[in-house]
Amino acid sequence: MSMSAPTLAIVGATGAVGSVMIEIINQRSEVPWGEIRLIASARSAGKKITVRGQERTVVELAPEAFDGVDIAMFDVPDEVSKEWAPVAVEHGAIAVDNSGAFRMDPGVPLVVPEVNSDRVHDRPKGIVANPNCTTLSMMAALGALHREFGLRELVVASYQAASGAGQQGVDRLYAELSAVAGKDVGVRAGDIAEALEAAGLPAESPFPAPLVLNVVPWAGSVKEHGWSSEELKVRNESRKILGIPDLKVSVTCVRVPVVTTHALAIHAVFSGPVTVASAREVLDGQQTVVLRDDPAAGQWPTPAGVVGGDPTYIGRIRQALDFPDTLDFFVCGDNLRKGAALNTYEIAETLAS
Repeated sequence: MSMSAPTLAIVGATGAVGSVMIEIINQRSEVPWGEIRLIASARSAGKKITVRGQERTVVELAPEAFDGVDIAMFDVPDEVSKEWAPVAVEHGAIAVDNSGAFRMDPGVPLVVPEVNSDRVHDRPKGIVANPNCTTLSMMAALGALHREFGLRELVVASYQAASGAGQQGVDRLYAELSAVAGKDVGVRAGDIAEALEAAGLPAESPFPAPLVLNVVPWAGSVKEHGWSSEELKVRNESRKILGIPDLKVSVTCVRVPVVTTHALAIHAVFSGPVTVASAREVLDGQQTVVLRDDPAAGQWPTPAGVVGGDPTYIGRIRQALDFPDTLDFFVCGDNLRKGAALNTYEIAETLAS
């Protein structure tokens, strides 16, 4: 990395997460960057975007776009990252990748700065990976609790927003909402599907069932033994980030009719005694965790109540009545910010420092 202020590139700068990355940079009081370079596909090249008060032109993704770049943040599909992150490294950059292309590569660290920031320096391939947004939503809390109490087992049910399926997921949810608005649907099986068909919505959807007025117990692609790819990502990535290769993990991923912010219900088993009071003390001491936990006053985190925020929000902290050494709690985290853009940017800031 150059001795002067480093050059940062955002690859996929015009996409949903790339736009949030730029928003985060614009909101920072200070940034460590000299130049900020915006890179996207040929279709988006030439667009003008204002970054920190300066209008910048998006350049086309090409090998020469990485000349002089110190750190390149990638928010592009897996296959694009797989091809272009090594190109960025060949041109002298460190690639910070938000796709799933390198997460489980043993030569690529999988980093959440609050949990394992030291791993950014062990990058034999010149690439640092950003975890899946579902995993990320709970990592700040679990990392802190693991350091204090020793995490042993994890059972998770996720409630994942439509934006986790990309812009097409958001567009589909809004289209479904419009199709059923003001109609008496959901009383009989097939009502919602009939309403969507009557509205002219295509049968092809990012979701395997109607999402409006519904929940869908599936996210990702089909894997062995009935598991989904999203569920296995949470299992495997949690083990790698926390450094617990034998962590017992079981996950059920559910898609819900929320635009942005994933929520998770967590049952965590620890190596020894843990209390609600001690867990609160640990979590309250984390800069990126906010406790919102007063059920008597109707205080707990919800996606609509925390969307757009950077922290992880925690509530419903309970001692499991019939299971020793456990905690149950509810987590909400904006999947486009901490779940994607913010963590990627925080990795880049860690590298720059």
